[in-house]
Amino acid sequence: MVSAAASRAIPRKGPVAPRKVVPWWNVDCDKAVRDRNRVYRALRRSLTWGVTRRAVTRSAKSKDERSYGDTPRSKRPLKDKGEATQMSKKDRKGKAPKKGKVLKTETEANENEMEDFVRATGHVTIKAEPVDGDFVAGKRGRKRAREGEPAEGLSCLTSTLKKKRKKVKEEGEAFGDEGQRAEKRREEKKKKPKEEKAEQPVSSKRKKTKEEIEAAKLLKIKIKEEEEKQRWRWWEEEKYEDGVKWKFLEHKGPYIPPEYQPLPDNVNFFYNGKAVKLSPAAEEVALFFAQMLDHDYTTKEVFRNNFFKDWRKEMTLEERMLITDLNKCDFGELFRMHQERVQARRDMSKEEKQVVKEANQKVLEEYGYCLLDHHRERIGNFKIEPPGLFRGRGDHPKQGMLKKRIQPEDVIINCSKESRIPQPPAGHQWKEVRHDNTVTWLASWTENVQGSCKYVMLNANSKLKGEKDWEKYEVARRLKACVEQIRTQYKQDLKSKQMSVRQRAVALYFIDKLALRAGNEKEEGETADTVGCCSLRVEHIALHPQLDGDDNVVEFDFLGKDCIRYYNKVPVAQKVFKNLKLFMSNKEGGDDLFDCLNTAILNKYLTSLMSGLTAKVFRTYNASITLQEQLRELSNMSANPAEKLLSYNRANRAVAVLCNHQRAPPKTFEQSMANLQAKIDSRKEQLALAKTELKQAKKEAAANSDSKLQAAVEKKRKTVQRCEEQLLRMEIQATDREENKQIALGTSKLNYLDPRISVAWCKNMEVPLEKIYNKTQRDKFAWAIDMTELDFFF
Repeated sequence: MVSAAASRAIPRKGPVAPRKVVPWWNVDCDKAVRDRNRVYRALRRSLTWGVTRRAVTRSAKSKDERSYGDTPRSKRPLKDKGEATQMSKKDRKGKAPKKGKVLKTETEANENEMEDFVRATGHVTIKAEPVDGDFVAGKRGRKRAREGEPAEGLSCLTSTLKKKRKKVKEEGEAFGDEGQRAEKRREEKKKKPKEEKAEQPVSSKRKKTKEEIEAAKLLKIKIKEEEEKQRWRWWEEEKYEDGVKWKFLEHKGPYIPPEYQPLPDNVNFFYNGKAVKLSPAAEEVALFFAQMLDHDYTTKEVFRNNFFKDWRKEMTLEERMLITDLNKCDFGELFRMHQERVQARRDMSKEEKQVVKEANQKVLEEYGYCLLDHHRERIGNFKIEPPGLFRGRGDHPKQGMLKKRIQPEDVIINCSKESRIPQPPAGHQWKEVRHDNTVTWLASWTENVQGSCKYVMLNANSKLKGEKDWEKYEVARRLKACVEQIRTQYKQDLKSKQMSVRQRAVALYFIDKLALRAGNEKEEGETADTVGCCSLRVEHIALHPQLDGDDNVVEFDFLGKDCIRYYNKVPVAQKVFKNLKLFMSNKEGGDDLFDCLNTAILNKYLTSLMSGLTAKVFRTYNASITLQEQLRELSNMSANPAEKLLSYNRANRAVAVLCNHQRAPPKTFEQSMANLQAKIDSRKEQLALAKTELKQAKKEAAANSDSKLQAAVEKKRKTVQRCEEQLLRMEIQATDREENKQIALGTSKLNYLDPRISVAWCKNMEVPLEKIYNKTQRDKFAWAIDMTELDFFF
């Protein structure tokens, strides 16, 4: 017996004597023990793991030794974690372990730790192992004797074993309380964050009382009333004489971007593998290109050629002689520095962001407001655009060209004579100071890429912008009185003997029926290949005598404004179809369809028919009249608010389709629709459950006339009604999103639709205006909101 104990307890230099083979042991158990020992060594200081492990081992052994006894080792299955855990529980209930009280208390208190251990090791199986006295708590943390250390003699072995058994018993008793202490520690950890949150009054939230909610609503109403009192109601004042826009204008001039700061010494530009120190002007342009390396623009041949051509203009003579090939240029370090700066801005702390915000607000207060007729008005674009590389829309032929830095010497200032003239930056002076009250701009300059004039204008909710919008819609309303006469005239002109008159008549037909833009003349190669009605080419249309069951169909396919494709198949009048055939005869694809017409000639003719009438007025008129007719057809006073809003959006969508206001589907569209559909499915389940509970409550109330049961039925009925309303609202929202995923409703709402139509509709249909216009749009159309009555008709 002493020899057997020694063979188990005394460390050996050679391999340990083989253990007793038990009937349920197999090779998978050997692997599990090796995995267990690897983690066991890492967790050897945990006092709770050993007892839990032994409990699972014993339960596995007691349950499976009969079934494993006759099974070959290579075919003996493993037990998964869940089954082993259940075995452990049954073992604790049905059979008392040897350690009795100590083991039971420990395993119950540390069941969660056992599950955590299994998850941490990545194994979902628990292997049974023999219990032969070798794996006891007393060995936890005890290291084997080194090879060079002498072993103890047999004389002291008995006393050692006695001490060992005593220590195991003491540790086992300690384990009973250890489980409770571990559970207590876990509860304290859960409570600790709550206590820390309670110590911070800033982040603590409590439910507001009804009085506080009501007070907040009253405060919001009071602030809104004060804003209305401070609003300049310019539409109630008398208008100035024709051509006069203002009588007093004072401002601080435009905000000019700061000068370029050279790169740090540790950031280099490389050419042909060698570092090159660029001059500040060339270095700045190189940085513009480096900042766009992650964009598709830098892969386009036109962009690269235009950039390299303009970049060489900024180089010194030595740099031009050295740098001759863009493909040998390495902007890698510049790009990485840019990325680091972008990431640093993203990672700024709340305090740092607040500092930047305060600095921007300071600039806004100084440059973002002006005095117009002694009223403080917000300026729209008070910052001059910093230098960079021109991008353009679509495949613009000038993309990649350098947009040069605008200096004060390039800027013209416009203000009143009585005002204080803005001070230019130190060492600079303005190009010119004007006092022209017939224009609405505050400053202007000419940009170098396309040679167009840029202006600093007032904000969209200012008096000057509001007056311009009001006048635009009033001209469109006046067109309504004479539009039939104009239509009759251009229909007669379709038979004119003069080719120019026929072309004008066909162009007016398209502008009126299809809401096409008139188009502007452009010099060849100056801008992207975008066209309008008057600049259509033969290649942009195709004629079909019959198509899809319709006669005289014209197929349009061209790029419109902002390089948006216009594709449409429209049946037209027979006279129009014959004239188009005549216009296209003996012409190539690149020839002008209307070679005897341009925008200036067309607008001059329209002005002769009605004062202020242009081709753009037709587009505004058709958009507004379409909205009004669609709202009259789609709206239903008895519908719920969600259905009313859907009818408005559908009317708005009809206008957007007419005006070809398209957009690309949002990148997150599919995900947002999936989330919304999940909410709809969840709401349907809630509704089904609420109906079932209502049916059950009705049965109980019918069997018993208790007033409490009747109140419960009424409560369940309200729950069902609420769920039905929420489900209907979500389904309408999903329909609205799906229909508008490729249609831009905002463009027509802001620029082509008379806001008085929408305001009158909201008042008549009892729909809050906030559902149609956001705060910025309500400020823009404050004049329309104030003056529109219920009976307004476009």
